[in-house]
Amino acid sequence: MRYVVSVKHAAFTALLCVVMSFVDSSWARNSQPTQPQEVVRDLAQIRSTGVLRVLINESRNSSGDVKEQAIGTEYMRVRAFVHALNQDAQAGRSIRLQLIPKPKDQLLEALRRGEGDLVAPGELISTHATRGIVASIPVQHAVPLVVIARKGNRVYQTLDDLSARQFMLPRGSAAVSGIEALNEKLKSRSRAPVTHQIADSSLAAEDLLELVNSGLYLLTAVEQPIAERWAKVLPNIRIDRHMVLLSDHQRWYVRRGANNLLARVDRFAKNYRAPADRDTNFQRIYRRMYRLHNIKDDVVVRRLKTVRPVLERVARQQNLDWTLLAAIAYKESTLNPKARGGAGAVGLMQVTSIAAKAAGVSNYTSLEGNVLASAKYLSLIRKKHFSSAQITEQDRQGFMLAAYNMGPGRVDALRAEAKRRGLDANRWFFQVERIAMEQMGLQVAHYVSAVNKYQLIYKRDFAR
Repeated sequence: MRYVVSVKHAAFTALLCVVMSFVDSSWARNSQPTQPQEVVRDLAQIRSTGVLRVLINESRNSSGDVKEQAIGTEYMRVRAFVHALNQDAQAGRSIRLQLIPKPKDQLLEALRRGEGDLVAPGELISTHATRGIVASIPVQHAVPLVVIARKGNRVYQTLDDLSARQFMLPRGSAAVSGIEALNEKLKSRSRAPVTHQIADSSLAAEDLLELVNSGLYLLTAVEQPIAERWAKVLPNIRIDRHMVLLSDHQRWYVRRGANNLLARVDRFAKNYRAPADRDTNFQRIYRRMYRLHNIKDDVVVRRLKTVRPVLERVARQQNLDWTLLAAIAYKESTLNPKARGGAGAVGLMQVTSIAAKAAGVSNYTSLEGNVLASAKYLSLIRKKHFSSAQITEQDRQGFMLAAYNMGPGRVDALRAEAKRRGLDANRWFFQVERIAMEQMGLQVAHYVSAVNKYQLIYKRDFAR
């Protein structure tokens, strides 16, 4: 009898183990943490937070603001859209615009990650990878991307004439695909391909137009409406309207699932008309801007040859790039060691007694002392204010130049305001620069921009 009981007991125990094993495994499967479904912000969520986050191209033409006057064409369009949203809203439920400037080739990916609600690029944009993203109806129809040259240079009759020519293009330019398509045709005719270089990330489309205007670059390609606008203030650019690399609609983009936002964007795009006086402030402001000059002019090249040994020697001593000192020298004095400016500034680098004293240089009126005072002052600024490893060398230089022009304390204040506004306080170009333009106008931004462009040319054509 004990044996029968023990067998029954063993059988019961085995059955219980099987049951518990099933229960345990079932519980384990059902208790695995599930990935939360990401909520796409649609119009209702935007209204509840009171903020529309718009990812916009890092371009003064698209998103510029000078002393609280919108000069960016897409900035104006987006502000009109927010105004339309607020007209729809119930009392007390207004929406505030938050602009998030990004490089054009990063806009769609940033939208996909949920960093914004809407992309308004202001230019044609490559849409090869659009998973999770939906395009609006066109905000501009059939925008041609055309060839830009300098007046007086060779006139091209057909696209085939571009064989073996080189373009300088802004980062994320849609012209790349147009050139690739053209090269396929040239290859079939046994013609040399068109080549292109992507410009430094500190340069937007309007910067390349300015470089073509001055004769420092030969060819670029931009959207025709952008070229037409900048031709009003850059008198030397030639728009080859018959040389169309591609044509496409310009659109806005939202995340898949933001159906109500997309519908409202489409309704806005269908009815929006740009104001007739849209470019009035733009022309008034930019006609007064500093013009780039051709630093490859024979007279200027001879001056550079004279002072270059001093620039190189001092640059090595202060761990600086001699092309930076050369660019500052051209901007300050057109490479003239005998130049005299306002506020007691003298010499090649236009050094004042205050800056020389801060740098610990007494003989700042001599050529060597003048360059040394400037270089030591730049090094001092770099060490005390912009030595963080979180700042790239390019932006560090931008901050140094801004501080050289207006003082490091004011740059620190601009960085603090950029951080408060959600911009990247470690980036000068298109980020802290934006605050400088809003608060102070174009003077400092143009100073940094001009020196940056001159240095890029010196590096490309004179560094060897």
